[in-house]
Amino acid sequence: MYLRKNRLLALVVVTIGLLALGTVIGPAGAQEWSLAEAAAPYRGLEIKAFFLERPGYVAAEQMIDQFEAETGITVTWDTTPYENSLEKQTLDFTGGTAQFDVTLVDVVWIGNFAANGWIVPLETFYNDPALADPNLNLGGFFPILLESFGTWDGVVYGLPFDNYSGLLYYNRCMLEEAGFDAPPDTWQDLYETYGPALTQDGKYAFALQSKRGETQSADSFMRVIWPFGGSLLNDDFTSNLSSAESLAGLQFRQDLMAYMPPDIVSFDHDETVQALAQGQVAMITEWSAFYATLSNPETSTITDCLGITVEPAGPAGRKPALGGFSLAVNATTSPEKQAAAWLFIQWITSEAVAEEYAQRGGVSGRTSVYSDPEMLAQFPHYAALAESWEQYGNAVFRPRFPEWPAISDVIAQYGTEMMLGSISVEDAVAQINERMAEILTDYTNGTLPMLQ
Repeated sequence: MYLRKNRLLALVVVTIGLLALGTVIGPAGAQEWSLAEAAAPYRGLEIKAFFLERPGYVAAEQMIDQFEAETGITVTWDTTPYENSLEKQTLDFTGGTAQFDVTLVDVVWIGNFAANGWIVPLETFYNDPALADPNLNLGGFFPILLESFGTWDGVVYGLPFDNYSGLLYYNRCMLEEAGFDAPPDTWQDLYETYGPALTQDGKYAFALQSKRGETQSADSFMRVIWPFGGSLLNDDFTSNLSSAESLAGLQFRQDLMAYMPPDIVSFDHDETVQALAQGQVAMITEWSAFYATLSNPETSTITDCLGITVEPAGPAGRKPALGGFSLAVNATTSPEKQAAAWLFIQWITSEAVAEEYAQRGGVSGRTSVYSDPEMLAQFPHYAALAESWEQYGNAVFRPRFPEWPAISDVIAQYGTEMMLGSISVEDAVAQINERMAEILTDYTNGTLPMLQ
């Protein structure tokens, strides 16, 4: 799957570039297009968006009044914890209730949502001269983001909205006090040199968010497999977890626990970020969106000591975590609300408002934001973020096919037991392999196509 997926990525990038070119040029007279005129047929409509409890969504909420004033379309939103977001949207789709017009698509849901016909291919809108902003410029998104978060089987379904890469955040003052003038370049350095020096007096070198659930499976388990040369699956959808490289990464995580807080298996994102923000740990690998928390004096005590860089390299190089969301149009809502939802999605992810979105705490997927010297000076994590997406982005950090949620549950169970020491790394992997084989039977026996 992964080799074929990489070939598909190249094809998709070319396709996206052609689409972007056509959308930028647009039809004759497109230069006169305006959002207000495009929205005129939908003035007075109310649409509802599905949002999370994260900084990027707060940023969007603060900007919605601008869209409403220009279009006459009212935008409301539902703010839901991530843990409940997949189930809540799935029930909306399958029940035909059309509660949400603007759908939120995690990178690992895109295959599920697209394959079930729950979201609308965006060419429906960007090929319509009345709805397509000639400055849409799909090519202005980082290719890894548009491909991973918004594209399935060569079709664009969503536009990148809340965009993440894993970064290494560190307390520069703690490192300097321990004699280090830079963060670790490799995971092995973190373990062998930094770990012993920084773990003392009730403080710890590192925290790896590992709470049971998607945090355990995606943010912890998968994070240590890739840089050691491992992966979840082979190209034929059989497990690769028993490979020497995958096992080495998982054993490394067990060893690294000696330099983490003893209750690390209960740490979700908030606990991990606050452990760094309050000086309990010296380093964390976390999503780029949490810069807003760590750099705010109201939520962090280390703002003057905060350092940010790319995630450490392993024996296989740098393989940072990749995550994020796109905004898509609910296929079960009315055509009028679909058009209004598209206009909102096109606007909130546009280059025209990307800088304001970033200033308010969002993480834009637009390359223009990360090449602006003023923005780079204001947001010191942007250089590492752009480097991660441009040089090390891994489109299949987590599988994007519909079976991932079921696999994630299995990994969360045995990954947690592994870290707690109630089962060995090898035995846990054997259990995961057995359960994954059952989940992926339709792929391995040829019932479902391999090109996903």
